[in-house]
Amino acid sequence: MNLKIIFYILSRLCSGFAWAMVAPVAVALYYGEDAYKYFLCAIAIIFCLAVIFKRYGCEEDLRDISIREGIGTVFFTWILCAIMASLPYAFSGILDPISSYFESMSGLSTTGATAIENLDVIPHCIFFWRSMTHWIGGIGIIVLFVALLPQIAGGAVYLFTAEVSGFSSDRILPRIRTTAVALFYIYLLLTVILMGTLILSGLSEFEAINHAFATIATGGFSIYNDSVGYFNNPLIEFVIAIFMILAGCNFALYYNIIHSGVKSLWQDLEFKIYITIITVATIIITINIVHANGYSVLQGLRYAFFQVASFTSTTGFVSCNYDNWPSFSKLILAVMYFSGGCAGSTAGGIKICRFIVLMKTTLVEIRRTLHPQTLPNVYYSKKIVTVPVIMNISQFFYMYILVITVLAIGMSATGLPVEEAIFGVAACVSSVGPAFGSLGAEGNYAGITSMGKIILSFGMVLGRLELFTVLALLRGEFWSTSKRW
Repeated sequence: MNLKIIFYILSRLCSGFAWAMVAPVAVALYYGEDAYKYFLCAIAIIFCLAVIFKRYGCEEDLRDISIREGIGTVFFTWILCAIMASLPYAFSGILDPISSYFESMSGLSTTGATAIENLDVIPHCIFFWRSMTHWIGGIGIIVLFVALLPQIAGGAVYLFTAEVSGFSSDRILPRIRTTAVALFYIYLLLTVILMGTLILSGLSEFEAINHAFATIATGGFSIYNDSVGYFNNPLIEFVIAIFMILAGCNFALYYNIIHSGVKSLWQDLEFKIYITIITVATIIITINIVHANGYSVLQGLRYAFFQVASFTSTTGFVSCNYDNWPSFSKLILAVMYFSGGCAGSTAGGIKICRFIVLMKTTLVEIRRTLHPQTLPNVYYSKKIVTVPVIMNISQFFYMYILVITVLAIGMSATGLPVEEAIFGVAACVSSVGPAFGSLGAEGNYAGITSMGKIILSFGMVLGRLELFTVLALLRGEFWSTSKRW
């Protein structure tokens, strides 16, 4: 593996990250907060890192980047960016170093699990930075990077495929940089539209910006301890819920709508299943909580729709204390964030497209059991799913369960109750954030031990990079300098 290429790319990334921190400095100066000095210190350190990486990096072979350098760059990018993003939290004394890293990884991975116990004492610039890490992580650091670095050329495909989720190798446009730019503008447009809509709905500019960043990124960081429930406003909840659903859709669909019309939505199998799941889950939970909790039908529908949208898109916003709901409704919510949103979205989870293929594969195997002589194919959107793709999806599902199991065992070893260990790990790997119990609607991750936060942080990056990008680094041949991938 050519580390010089990776060092050079990381140097450019550090420079861009340092410039991004200028925004919270401006926010601090606007609100007259002295917390700007923490960001200035962080900027100075990050620029020093950029100089060091550039000193040992090399631009000459950048056009010849291989898949190994692509995977390595993606992984080290997320680890390094989480460290850099954690500096303001640590310098301000809001969090200890490990909790700061947990908070920054939660932001960049769009998980939304917070280690801050009381948000009432946090300055505006820190709030803005938390939300900004969501927004940066949502579109994907590497996708932004590819869009801004045309000199990577053909090698950018390895960075992009290591970053973008889903099992399809199809891209919106032929050129990878053009694809990244198109995704960025769609992402930006949705953010701006939501900001304007929230302001018209009654939020202040600062509230609208922070919640728009967190919504479109499917992150879930709020500036209030009660999350979206703080507003207690059905209109605001409805607007955010709709945009959470939109953010959980495949962004390629929005590009197709521009060129082919709205019919593109209903021609997409994953989108239809996604909307169906949200609708059915909302109806079932509404019936359950109306009966068990004494809500009116409209109130039950309001709370159920918002939480289903939040958990299915893996955003993690909260509008009410769902921990008081029956176990049946809470289990449905857990299934929602386990399955996640659509491929090509900012949502986490296993992704609905994978479940569709797994279900079709299961039905085919049942048919083969009854008719051993037949060789039926698995179809997805009228196309045959190849055996390697089916194997990849099956292996991903297996590894997803295995990772949650292993990390949950590690969390239980830190003293966390079994139920909270399992659902807490699943919430972090699935990038949803809130779980149940002390980690649920009215709780946070402040009480987790330092070792527990390290485990959960690792789970976040595993989930954000969809397992195999990280697990590939565990193979000895990955580090071999005599092989080229």
